[in-house]
Amino acid sequence: MALTYFKRYRMEINLLRRDLARPGVPKGYRLIPWDNSLLEIHAEVKYESFHDTIDANVFPCFTELAGCYRLMSEIVRKPGFLPHATWLATCADDGGVPEYCGTVQGLCDGSGLGAIQNLGVIPGHRGRGLGTVLMDRALRGFRQVGLTRAFLEVTADNWAAIRLYERLGFAVVKTVFKATEVACS
Repeated sequence: MALTYFKRYRMEINLLRRDLARPGVPKGYRLIPWDNSLLEIHAEVKYESFHDTIDANVFPCFTELAGCYRLMSEIVRKPGFLPHATWLATCADDGGVPEYCGTVQGLCDGSGLGAIQNLGVIPGHRGRGLGTVLMDRALRGFRQVGLTRAFLEVTADNWAAIRLYERLGFAVVKTVFKATEVACS
């Protein structure tokens, strides 16, 4: 194992200056608000979204379904967990079994800011606008409980996510480095 440092950006958005035009949910999809019975599904979607990405190197819990379940369980037990900012995306089921394909969780941190946790869309559903609508619902959830600013952290090499966040109004406010032990190849 070798200690590796990953460059990450802290990005923030002022929720008071954000346009309220709600993006439409892509055709064939729907969003499901938080419910305690969905914890395991959120964990599964988190795993499918992140297990083979650079973020799995930054956060080794993403490499295993059990790790994603532990992480999701920790998120919902935090005092600042915000059900209003936690959503799941699914393909319209047409009478069959729904396919869950996107997730986002929101917290209120200790300083009164909204904190986006793990916005993820599984690979076969990326590029369809699900990340945009999931983020929109999370940000609306923050505003619903009176928060005026929100933040997230993103790995600097994740250009697709950075472009999405910038398009939605987030701006880089700080560069941070996350130290993680990574297996040598």
